[in-house]
Amino acid sequence: MDTRHQFTLLIVDDEPDVQNAIRRYFGRAPYRLLFADSGEGALDMLSRNSVSLMLLDLKMPGMDGLEVLRAVMAQRPELKVIMLTGHGGVQEAVAAMKLGAVDFFEKSISPDVLKKKVDHLHAMWQLERENRLLRDRLDARFRFEGLIGESPPMLKLKDMIARIAPTDTSVLIQGESGTGKELIAQAIHHHSIRKQEAFIPVDCAAINESVIESELFGHTKGAFTGADQATLGLIRSADKGTLFLDEIGEFSVAMQAKLLRTIQERTVRPVGSTKMIPVDIRIVAATNRNLVEAIAEGGFRQDLYYRLSAVTLHAPPLRERGDDILLLSRHLAKRLDREGLAPKQLSDQALAVLSAYQWPGNVRELENVIRSATAFCADDMIGPDDLSIITTSPADAPGTISPGAASMADYEAEAIRNALEQTTGSRREAAKMLGISEATLYRRIKQYNL
Repeated sequence: MDTRHQFTLLIVDDEPDVQNAIRRYFGRAPYRLLFADSGEGALDMLSRNSVSLMLLDLKMPGMDGLEVLRAVMAQRPELKVIMLTGHGGVQEAVAAMKLGAVDFFEKSISPDVLKKKVDHLHAMWQLERENRLLRDRLDARFRFEGLIGESPPMLKLKDMIARIAPTDTSVLIQGESGTGKELIAQAIHHHSIRKQEAFIPVDCAAINESVIESELFGHTKGAFTGADQATLGLIRSADKGTLFLDEIGEFSVAMQAKLLRTIQERTVRPVGSTKMIPVDIRIVAATNRNLVEAIAEGGFRQDLYYRLSAVTLHAPPLRERGDDILLLSRHLAKRLDREGLAPKQLSDQALAVLSAYQWPGNVRELENVIRSATAFCADDMIGPDDLSIITTSPADAPGTISPGAASMADYEAEAIRNALEQTTGSRREAAKMLGISEATLYRRIKQYNL
């Protein structure tokens, strides 16, 4: 076995009895065990082996544990180290943790407690390794400039995009508003065999019902009053390329039937024409609605759903993406600098607030918060008071909503109230701020009795 890919435990202790006890206890664990009886021996062993975790005795002849820990952190700052001692003390524990140790145990501790800690670090090592391998594979084959994020949900999403993009199958992207569904669709198109052709986005919720058929399928000259010339329509404009149908759940049942016919027959009949025109498109659709529930309620055609959802991707909400919030915040701040806004840094306190917030508006809301703070902050450093959000914190400061204290509907309703207040009641501006269509905003206002 290639030991570089095996979880390796280095035990550093000058007492043979301790080494033997650990050897017996971890002998059946799926770990590679290495031993050293001095600090100097540990550093030599570390220089010749790939080590994942070190169990380090505090009191040893020659170099003591803290000296070894200091040297290890200088050479391998990513290495996990657990300090062990037969002479426990708060002062030594604090010193070890400050130098970079992940934990500190007395040797008299129950072996099960130590094993539980080691098993936990092993699980973290496996996850980090899987994410690193996935990231390396994606970096080697694909570029995802618009999809910022290295969290496990985002890496899995990128892996799925890498797998299905080269095919020509239809894709349904499901996710909350503001999660970047159009960016996902663009990534699919960019890595497909159609990447040299057009990518045509259609906001299904924004097109007026009275003109939607003409907008999609085109029309002939004289087809209706004002039709002074023939038009291709959005579907034929995407010929040989990708048609992105955003908020597909907002189509009427009648329009769904016409779209289904186009998908099945791969033809388009413009308004006012009797001629069927061949069209070659790949369809990527997106929705923030539960289409299965819509089917049960009679609001969405089951046959169209099956045509669209050959592959289904889920855009993860920002609240499930952990450290991506900090990564995105810094990325957005740098991008605004390139757009001409005065460069600003985010303080640690501001980053803490951003990390604690639940983000009902997801990435779109984060972008608006960063943009507003950058534009109106008088200093070079953006602080918590410059962020136009309802903050969340462990202390549950006044005016905060703590995680779990409210449903997502409550967060969404609060986000809409904030947007309407900031735009002095302008629904158009509020919808733009939230990253949703005016039609969707109107429905949410009615739904929440705002």
